[in-house]
Amino acid sequence: MNRLKLEIEKFWNNKNIWTTDANIKNIVLQIIEHLEIGSIRVANFLNEKWVVNEWVKKAIIMYFSIQNMNTVELGPLEFYDKIPIKNKFKEKGIRVVPHAIARYGSYISPGVILMPSYVNIGAYIGKNTMIDTWATVGSCAQVGNCVHVSGGVGIGGVLEPLQAHPVIVEDDVFIGSRCILVEGVLIKKGAVLGANVVLTASTKIFDVTHDKPIEIKGIIPKYSVVIPGSYPKKFPSGIYHVPCSIIIGKRKESTNKKVSLNDALRTHNLAI
Repeated sequence: MNRLKLEIEKFWNNKNIWTTDANIKNIVLQIIEHLEIGSIRVANFLNEKWVVNEWVKKAIIMYFSIQNMNTVELGPLEFYDKIPIKNKFKEKGIRVVPHAIARYGSYISPGVILMPSYVNIGAYIGKNTMIDTWATVGSCAQVGNCVHVSGGVGIGGVLEPLQAHPVIVEDDVFIGSRCILVEGVLIKKGAVLGANVVLTASTKIFDVTHDKPIEIKGIIPKYSVVIPGSYPKKFPSGIYHVPCSIIIGKRKESTNKKVSLNDALRTHNLAI
């Protein structure tokens, strides 16, 4: 991996030879294959924090440059693109419902269920995760094990800027219908997001489970139960309510995951 990283860094600024140098093409194809089988990830959890592998994002960008446009026919359907479509789901132990689409260079673990949905290149999806109907998992997004991504959820992608964090969803998270997660937000283990929660890097998140509200941004702590909300903000023309997210409780780490999820939803009358 270090060799591949060094080669990518060496050639990154020589864009004029990306499409003509066979060695560069071979290196990039190797990295995309490693992404495909999950032996390389765009982000890794190291020393209690998530670390972005910028060189892998560089390789994905280079891959777009060296690939030629091709027509792909699937029965009566036709696609015209640079990136192949992922295949051999049976051998990989993945259940795929028509018309789910995953791009080559994404990694999908055994036990995953893809309802009609879309998974982009560089994404990583952990074991036994459900990607429900019309949900999207953007480029380089990292989704953990046993996550439920409900219908219509939009998990944003990121390739540039290179140092930008992808959206990361850790293990055992429940994401309610029509949630939007973008700009590198981090959803920690076991969190529950109610329907229509929108999280960006600048979205205010208020933890109201204490005597006084605690404001945070960009991260949902472990086992938090979150709903959409709003807060008043003054503008030149008056005071208006701006969207935010509100942490209203915690799932119990000590109880069964399914039971604690049901309890969290029932206790807080949370729409999913």
